[in-house]
Amino acid sequence: MQVNMAQVKLGTVRTILRLMPLLLMGGLTLLTFWLVQKNTPLPINVIERPRLHEPDYTIKNGALSYLNEQGQTKYRILGKELIHYDDDASIDIVRPRMRSFQPDKAPVTVRAQRGHIDGDLTILDLFDNVEIYRPPQSANETQKASPYMLAKSSYFQVLINDDIITTDKPVELEQGLSVMQSNDGGVFDNVKQSMQLLGTVKGRIEPAQQGTR
Repeated sequence: MQVNMAQVKLGTVRTILRLMPLLLMGGLTLLTFWLVQKNTPLPINVIERPRLHEPDYTIKNGALSYLNEQGQTKYRILGKELIHYDDDASIDIVRPRMRSFQPDKAPVTVRAQRGHIDGDLTILDLFDNVEIYRPPQSANETQKASPYMLAKSSYFQVLINDDIITTDKPVELEQGLSVMQSNDGGVFDNVKQSMQLLGTVKGRIEPAQQGTR
């Protein structure tokens, strides 16, 4: 019986020794496969695809409000449709209308056919039949009376943080009975509620009087 057990053990050892190369090769194969899988880029359908510039939601008759440091409304932007894009968080606006509010002054209204706000909500681009309208200003302790102001252009850019509206396109400016044009653009200062035309300016200037509109 002891002889048989010895023979069994000897046979087992021989079998293991014969299989050892196969076991080593199998282990190396598994290790190689694991390393290859670990260092192989994921297929395109597994990797997160880049977000496309496509709308992810639309708001009908929407509004955006910007507050000043005192928590009061500084700008309010309205639109027939506000179309938000997921890739850059920008917003397209159909028929935008912006109201800007300054203490002790009448609100200024800006209208256009199309608008676009960047993802940081700091730049508003306005296109097609854009108008900036400032109503007549009554005299008070800090300013004299002034007529209405209407600036027209095909494009204006609102720099919200800077309280500036600017364009490099031709501008027509009405102030009461005065009418002026510039092909080089202009800058509207929302704090002072005044328009500066750039380059060569043509038109007629009438005596100052507080017009109505």
